[in-house]
Formats: sequence, structure tokens, C-alpha cells
Amino acid sequence: MAKAIEVTDTNFEEIINSEHPVLIDFWAEWCGPCKMIGPIVEELAGDYEGKATIAKMDVDSNPGVPSQFGIRSIPTLLIFKEGKVVDKVIGAVPKSVLADKLEAQI
Repeated sequence: MAKAIEVTDTNFEEIINSEHPVLIDFWAEWCGPCKMIGPIVEELAGDYEGKATIAKMDVDSNPGVPSQFGIRSIPTLLIFKEGKVVDKVIGAVPKSVLADKLEAQI
């Protein structure tokens, strides 16, 4: 089963310029809601294997990209298409919400 890819400030540009939509979960170890949404993000990685790229970025280890996108609260999930942000979700949401947003970009 596919797992979410680990995104860093270094490989970010390469990841978002995928031919598939890319969902990135911006999270931190100390964040309660991040822990709630984490398993959902991992499930989506399996569900969308070959159709979308599912990734996670630890904001404590990688401060550059989150500040570039003005991310102040986590979890924040951004969906990229052709390297541009096309959708955004802030906070822990049900899997169906994220799946619907991904489906809209495929």
C-alpha cells in the first residue's frame, strides 16, 4: 500500500510539479488535530495511488515552504495542480471532504 511522501523545503518544487494533483498535509508532532488527520492522509495515499500524490510536510523541520504559503495554523492541507495551489483545507476534516476535493482535480 502506498504511503504519503515526506516533503521537505528541498524537494518541495519537484513534488508539486507532478503530472497528478498533489495534496500536502502541513503538520507537526505536537499538534493534536494533525494526529487525528494523519491516518486519513495515509489512507488517501493508498486510495489515490497512481491518480494523485499524497504528501506530508513537518512544519517544524521545514519552515521555509509553510511561511512562503502563509500557513499559520495546522493542520493545513493544500492541493496543487501543475505547481499551483488550487484548493485548501484548514483543520481536521472527514476523509470524504478531502476525497471530494481531490476528485475535483483529477
